[in-house]
Amino acid sequence: MKTNLKKLGFCMMSAAFILQATSMGASAANGSHSNSSIHEKKIVNVAHRGASGYAPEHTIPAYQMGEQMKGDYIEIDLQMTKDGRLVAMHDEKVDRTTNGTGLVKDLTLAEIKKLDAGTWFNEKYPQLAKEVYEGLKVPTLEEVFKKFGKKANYYIETKSPDVYPGMEEELLQVLEEYKMVDSKGRTKNVLIQSFSKESLMKVHDLNPRLPLVQLFSYKNQATISDEELESIKEYAVGVGPNFSKVDGQYVKMVRNHDLQFHPYTVNERADMKKALEWGATGLFTNYPDVFNEVLSEYKHKDNGNKVTK
Repeated sequence: MKTNLKKLGFCMMSAAFILQATSMGASAANGSHSNSSIHEKKIVNVAHRGASGYAPEHTIPAYQMGEQMKGDYIEIDLQMTKDGRLVAMHDEKVDRTTNGTGLVKDLTLAEIKKLDAGTWFNEKYPQLAKEVYEGLKVPTLEEVFKKFGKKANYYIETKSPDVYPGMEEELLQVLEEYKMVDSKGRTKNVLIQSFSKESLMKVHDLNPRLPLVQLFSYKNQATISDEELESIKEYAVGVGPNFSKVDGQYVKMVRNHDLQFHPYTVNERADMKKALEWGATGLFTNYPDVFNEVLSEYKHKDNGNKVTK
């Protein structure tokens, strides 16, 4: 009897060990993304290029306004200067959002710092114009981190990474320098997104613990297969397509694979409501204040539909 009990105890211990090892292996395979705030049970409100519906995109005032409007994340599109510095700008050219001309990659940081990144907004949107927007400077990633610190959340995109060799390494170095990742490479306040799978895979190889989001830009009605979603899940925690080309079935498939769904750019109330009804776990908007209002209405409606005993 004692022998049988010993054998039983040994088998139970072995089984427990195998289960623990299997669990650890699964976490390693998924890159241990569970440290990211994206896994909180909260629908995230991403201030698209800051609160860019009210202030010049990718400027400190736009990011500040996004925070004031209770946006959960500051979105930062990255370009890289001729001398290897990461700056916040959507386009490869400086023409649209500054008074300068040319490609970011052909300009040094000092040259970019001479540009006016705010006056164009006053001229294009006179009803929103403010004197403080005149002469605004293009911020570096370091300057954004210095201004908002570790308490803010950042949704960072590697833009046109094929144009900027070494962009991913520079990004990770800055994240480490400003302690946005801990000694084990984990983060609680950074998400990295890209349209480039190659760029995301490179980041994943450099630090498999960073949560990544695969972006898509569809020209026609969006479709995605189970095989594609399983492949994405190997390196990313979510997908971000253009909202105008997706439907409820697309969202359902994404969520069935336990991936986050963060479409861009959703500015109309009706579309925000539709995204929520479809099961979006967050979205990008130029108007984070409006989305918070819609979220509040949605939650109130949802609570009203619950049956109380």
